[in-house]
Amino acid sequence: MDIAIIVEGKNDRSRIRRVLSPEVFIYCTYGTPGTDQLEKLRRQVGDKQVYIFTDNDSSGKRIRGMLRDTFPDGEHIHTRKGYPGVEKTPQEYLIEQFEKAGLESYIIYPAPDPAPWRKEDQ
Repeated sequence: MDIAIIVEGKNDRSRIRRVLSPEVFIYCTYGTPGTDQLEKLRRQVGDKQVYIFTDNDSSGKRIRGMLRDTFPDGEHIHTRKGYPGVEKTPQEYLIEQFEKAGLESYIIYPAPDPAPWRKEDQ
């Protein structure tokens, strides 16, 4: 299944790119999208399954509403209140949200720490 994630900006895209495989298409609204930008996104996304990942602030909610109208079957993901935006959301939380959305097969999990530092190692 081809999927597409739509985010607000290029910094959001860069942040998400770190935890998802390269086969995932990530598109930006570049702020509040106008009619032309929404139509461009619709053409780019085509028949891919859409996931909308926005900030949990007033701007993100407004953008989410606009995208809901354009992509009525899209699934919505958003940051938790208290995080300053997708681009500053901890990697662990991003992964958790993608797991909840059922996207485990696209997640690039960080390598486990091979040997945690211990005081005895001094």
